[in-house]
Amino acid sequence: MITLRKAQERGFADHGWLKSFHSFSFAGYYDPDHMGWGNLRVINEDKVAPGRGFGTHGHRDMEIISYVLSGELAHKDNMGNGSAGGQSGVIPPGDVQRMSAGTGVLHSEFNHASDQTTHFLQIWIEPDQRGIAPGYEQKRFATEAKRGRLQAVAAKDGRDGAVTIHADATLYAGLFDGDEQAALALDPARKAYVHVVRGSVDVNGQPLAAGDALRLEGEAGVELAHGRDAEVLVFDLAP
Repeated sequence: MITLRKAQERGFADHGWLKSFHSFSFAGYYDPDHMGWGNLRVINEDKVAPGRGFGTHGHRDMEIISYVLSGELAHKDNMGNGSAGGQSGVIPPGDVQRMSAGTGVLHSEFNHASDQTTHFLQIWIEPDQRGIAPGYEQKRFATEAKRGRLQAVAAKDGRDGAVTIHADATLYAGLFDGDEQAALALDPARKAYVHVVRGSVDVNGQPLAAGDALRLEGEAGVELAHGRDAEVLVFDLAP
């Protein structure tokens, strides 16, 4: 079964300095039909105004992935990342950041640019074990690694150089244009989710545009073709 959700059907919040589309119920947006999919709990498409950001706040027992599309996102946390001696915490396009909240972490996210909006996806996946030690990881994935194929960028086993998440899930990213195409085999007993980040692409024969998504259940695979400057995320998720 494949279910389409158009971009304009998502929740939307305009805080002035922050404009956010919510794929699933989040904060002031509540839709009982969209509480998550499998163990995927949040996809927020955020645009942060120059010189603004999220002040220090806490999370626990969640795998949080930041995927920057344009601009830069500066991260700082109480594990020392973003400070002298820790990882730089600056996330540019092409990098994927994973933060395991575990027993609890405090962090902030900021757009320090004076003239550029930061556009990024904030993704939450429920962990398969609670109460782990908090952790942080950030890796770069070159354009060539995603061109015309699906590159694992976050996975439980960290395969193919992906950041390691403590969850029964794999996140793939791909870039498709023209004749480029790719296929991913799925276990029909699991769930999958496809989110078009930008451009347009056909997924299992269904034309999708930026912000559109497909929920898949009982399907044996995902096929992507006829991309037009498309960037796509595919999630292989727990049942």
